Amino acid sequence: MNIIDIISKTKKSEILSSSEIEWLVGKFTAGEIDDCQMSAWLMAVCLRGLTESETLALTLAMRDSGDILDLSCIERVTADKHSTGGVGDKTTLVIAPVVASCGVAMPKMSGRGLGHTGGTIDKLESIEGYRTELQFEEFINIVQKTGFSVISQSGKLCPADKKIYALRNMTGTVDSTPLICSSIMSKKLATNADCLLLDVKCGSGAFMKTRQSAEKLARLMERVGESAGKKCRAVVTDMDTPLGNNIGNALEVKEAIEVLQGKKRDRLYSLCMELSADILELAGAGSRNECFEMAERAISSGKALETFAKTVELQGGNSAVCYDTSLLPQARYSYRVRASHDVKIISADSEQLGMTSLILGAGRLMKDDDIDYTAGIVMECQRGDNVSQGETLMTLYSSRCSDFSETAVRAIRALTLCPI
Repeated sequence: MNIIDIISKTKKSEILSSSEIEWLVGKFTAGEIDDCQMSAWLMAVCLRGLTESETLALTLAMRDSGDILDLSCIERVTADKHSTGGVGDKTTLVIAPVVASCGVAMPKMSGRGLGHTGGTIDKLESIEGYRTELQFEEFINIVQKTGFSVISQSGKLCPADKKIYALRNMTGTVDSTPLICSSIMSKKLATNADCLLLDVKCGSGAFMKTRQSAEKLARLMERVGESAGKKCRAVVTDMDTPLGNNIGNALEVKEAIEVLQGKKRDRLYSLCMELSADILELAGAGSRNECFEMAERAISSGKALETFAKTVELQGGNSAVCYDTSLLPQARYSYRVRASHDVKIISADSEQLGMTSLILGAGRLMKDDDIDYTAGIVMECQRGDNVSQGETLMTLYSSRCSDFSETAVRAIRALTLCPI
C-alpha cells in the first residue's frame, strides 16, 4: 500500500478497503505520512465523499488509534449523549442528573468551547472548585456513587482524530459529512457506553444549517453506531435561535440549575425531557411515555437536583450553588440593549449572538485562550414576542469589557425586527 494510490482511488471515487483505511490512519497517526499528503486525501473526501462502509472503517480505525474505556465495572446500564454544538446548549447539565436519578449511568467526557459554540467543560468550571480532570478510577467511583460524572476528554482517546481534525481545520476540509461523522463517532465509540444518543443541531447557530444536511448526518451517525454494536439513536433539534435565555458559561449553569429546581418549564425544559426520555428508552427503562414521566418526576421530586449537587461536591465544586445561584461568578459590568421603537422579534441569528458572547469574553478563538466565566448574554424576549419602545431586548454581561457600544450594535443586528 502507498498513500499516492489511496489518494488516487478516492479522487476517482473508487472504494477503499478496510485494510487500506486502517493503514492510512495508522501511518498518519505514527507520523509516517506527511500532512500535505493527508490533506490531499481529505480534500478528495470532501469532493468525492466516502461510502457508508468506508465511513465505518474510518471511524473504527480512528477509535482504535488510542484507548477504549472499560466501563464494565459500572453496575448499571451506561449511556452517553453527543450534541453537534450550538448556542446556549446546556442540555447535558440537566439530562445527566435526570437520567442518573432514573437509574441509568452517564459517564461522560465532554469538550471545551471553540468559536461561537460553548463547551460543557467550560460551563462546569465556572462552578468554584469543580475539577474536570480526574483519574479514571475517581471518575468511575463518582459514577458508581451518583450515577454520572462529566470530565474533560482524555488525550489518550482517539489520537488519530486529534491529528486529523487539526489538519481539517487548517485546510478547509471540515465540511464533509463522512469526516464529521467519523470524528464524532470515533470518540463516542471509544468512550464505550452501552447506549448513545446523538443530538444533531440544525439552524443558524449550528454547523448543519439546513434540515436536509442535519438529517443526512444524523442517519449516517446512527447507522455507524449500530454497525459498531451500540444501541444508537439520532435526533435533529432546532438551533435556529439560542437554546434557553442564557448564553455564556456561568449564566448557562444558572439556567440549567433553575430547570433542575423546577423553576423553568420552557423550550429548554421540554427538550431536556424529550432527550432524557430517548436515553432512558434506549437503555430499556420503559416505554417512551413511561420514560418521559420518569424524567419529569426526577425534576418535580428534586431528585435530579440532589444528584447534580452530589456530583458537583464529589468533583470538588461548591455544591451550594445548586440551591443559591448567586454564588456563581457575577459580572462586573452589564448593559441593557433596548428597543428603539415598538417591534416584533421575527428571528434571532444564533451564530451572531454566539459571536457577540465570545467577544464579551465568554468564548475563545484559539484553544488556549482564557475565558471570562461571567460573560455572556441573557435574552429578555424570544422569537415572536412584541416589545415596546424602551423595553429590554437582551442584557450583555462581562467582567473585562466595560464599553458595550460595539457589542450592543452587533447584538441588535443579530435580531430580525419588524416595526409594529
